[in-house]
Amino acid sequence: MFITNDIKYVGVNDKAVDLFEGQYVVPNGMAYNSYVIMDEKIAVMDTVDANFTHEWLDNVQHVLGGRKPDYLVVQHMEPDHSANIMNFVKAYPNATVVSSDKAFMMMKNFFGTDFDGKRIVVKEGDTLNLGKHVLNFVSAPMVHWPEVIVTYDSYDKVLFSADGFGKFGALDVEEDWACEARRYYIGIVGKYGVQVQNLLKKAAGLDISIICPLHGPVLTENLGYYINLYNTWSSYQPEEEGIVIAYTSVYGNTKKAVNMLAEKLKAKGCPKVTVNDLARCDMAEAVEDAFRYSKIVLATTTYNADIFPFMKEFIHHLTERNYQNRTVAFIENGSWAPLATKVMKGMLENSKNLTFAENTVRIVSALSDESIAQIDALSDELCKEYLARQDSTANKNDLTALFNIGYGLYVVTSNDGKKDNGLIVNTVTQVTNTPNRIAVAINKENYSHHVIKQSGKMNINCLTEDAPFSVFEKFGFQSGRAVDKFADCTPLRADNGLVFLPRYINSFMSLKVENYVDLDTHGMFICSITEARVIADKPTMTYTYYQENVKPKPQTEGKKGYVCKICGYVYEGDELPEDYVCPLCKHGAVDFEKIN
Repeated sequence: MFITNDIKYVGVNDKAVDLFEGQYVVPNGMAYNSYVIMDEKIAVMDTVDANFTHEWLDNVQHVLGGRKPDYLVVQHMEPDHSANIMNFVKAYPNATVVSSDKAFMMMKNFFGTDFDGKRIVVKEGDTLNLGKHVLNFVSAPMVHWPEVIVTYDSYDKVLFSADGFGKFGALDVEEDWACEARRYYIGIVGKYGVQVQNLLKKAAGLDISIICPLHGPVLTENLGYYINLYNTWSSYQPEEEGIVIAYTSVYGNTKKAVNMLAEKLKAKGCPKVTVNDLARCDMAEAVEDAFRYSKIVLATTTYNADIFPFMKEFIHHLTERNYQNRTVAFIENGSWAPLATKVMKGMLENSKNLTFAENTVRIVSALSDESIAQIDALSDELCKEYLARQDSTANKNDLTALFNIGYGLYVVTSNDGKKDNGLIVNTVTQVTNTPNRIAVAINKENYSHHVIKQSGKMNINCLTEDAPFSVFEKFGFQSGRAVDKFADCTPLRADNGLVFLPRYINSFMSLKVENYVDLDTHGMFICSITEARVIADKPTMTYTYYQENVKPKPQTEGKKGYVCKICGYVYEGDELPEDYVCPLCKHGAVDFEKIN
């Protein structure tokens, strides 16, 4: 298989494996990927599992066409990729092994030699010249072993990503990439979100056309989709709105409660309800669902003054992988001393940014009128925002939405007649209450100012504290004239026809422009309220909270120059030009400060 004119695929498919790493069910097998870069000098990128020595060496020999390789680049020492290093060296004794210092230490442990005298130790920023192709090495510790490096070929713009962007399944199987890549990522790499985020930041500075992972298909199109998913997974943000119910049941009474809750959640507009019987399902699939969706209900019995073993194992899987940024609710069952909720909440006490539901369902042996009422109350609480999003169940005149206006951060949505648009603002104020009037100030240079002045309407979306930095990148760092900011989602619409955000808001208000005040650089729109919905109870994102908790800390160590106070971009230079514009957030020189 040709990746490019010079890069060839020499990996293998494993159809015999039933459990990857001894624990993950792989019904469609696995691919162990390896590549050869043909140039003035030849580099082989990684080896494969020990069960495929001769098949792999045959593949390499065929691609070489009689030539001899100069280098074996070892990016990752896990045996499914490194098992044939010694066999390669025996077949090609003049080749040099290229890897990180930690990897050579592991080779000593695996093979009894660190290949002293025929090796090149590389680190972050080092390069290897093959001719046209120059390999640039990037350190990726704990993604997901400490020795890992990834490699960027600047000629063909290919990122050899080690275990990053991999998935379960052989290459000759047609299946959805995201499902098995998600299970693979969360199960194997999920604990190391911070390290993956660090690698994504490094990758953002590379011009990547192709991603060649060590498992799964070579990625050649729509790379933004895969990178955005990795950003979501590694920042522990929910990928989709929905509720997972994970349960154990001994005599069927907890199961009855779970089924009743699931039906109520569906009836009240929850976009996705997934139920997992932890005693029977694939545990890895249940863990995947927990990380995929925004809310989870844990339902189990008190068992030996503790909780049922399958639930305990499940929660251990979550906490081990840094489960966070979710809403968690509980259903407990106990015949004489229900303790399950207390135990489960205790197991989650060190997890970050979990919101526990106010309503808990307590079953004493079997369902009763009281516990059924608790199920109804819990379903109302979990579905509050879903009910508010639906025209048929929303209170469209809930003026308590006004209480969510402060010195916060908001997404203003509009439409230019062809596509939806949105931008970040921090100047929204209630100016009168009889009648209710809202003032919104927008920079005249923003495309939204032009659109709203023409259309006379907008929606104000009050962002909540769980809004990730990606929201600010989408709506604050690019112009709606140049891009479609809603191209990757199916938008929800208010009665005025404009979009309101499906996530990360506690309320929105539809505004009709009544007056306009020219403020030189900005325009102030004085508006009446045509619709107001409260979506959730979460606190509004303030500018201070954004600065302290959401905006990435700029990487200024060892650098001289200026840093953007809005997005953290670093301009390296002695003097910042007065007309300089930040390439990320488009703010001017006035929003930069000198690095001390």
